[in-house]
Amino acid sequence: MAAKNRQASGTPATALLSKEGVEFTVHTYDHDPSAASYGQEAADAMGVEPDRVFKTLVADVDGDLVVAVVPVSGALDLKALATAVGGKKAAMADPAAVTRTTGYVLGGVSPLGQRKPLPTVVDETAQLFDTMFCSAGKRGMEIELAPGDLVRLTDAVVAEIGRQG
Repeated sequence: MAAKNRQASGTPATALLSKEGVEFTVHTYDHDPSAASYGQEAADAMGVEPDRVFKTLVADVDGDLVVAVVPVSGALDLKALATAVGGKKAAMADPAAVTRTTGYVLGGVSPLGQRKPLPTVVDETAQLFDTMFCSAGKRGMEIELAPGDLVRLTDAVVAEIGRQG
């Protein structure tokens, strides 16, 4: 069962939310390193429909890193991501560059509190929910917050960038 906690739990993402006075809930669960999909694992562990749990992916769009936040129930449409930020071509970013730039390990990248804030695009389906879930910056830790707060704090573009997987 997921533990709930309204206090900051020691990640740059939760520290940012606390500093900004944003209402959020931290959910933790025992992460299984052999899980095939960290996002699906989070949804299952928390008992939340996968459409409300979002994964944070980093892509290279025309030589610049861009964050994409899409439901774990689907996949990222790289062409749509490139279009959303005015680019031509997108590919998944080099994992070492992601860790170096964001300060987070893969499987625990949060769109919030990154070492170097990156342009961010949030899939439009996030707006269907009062609250959504995204990584708190550690494997086995998710943040539940209002989609509008995530968009505001990351200065994100909202666009159709997800597709059913």
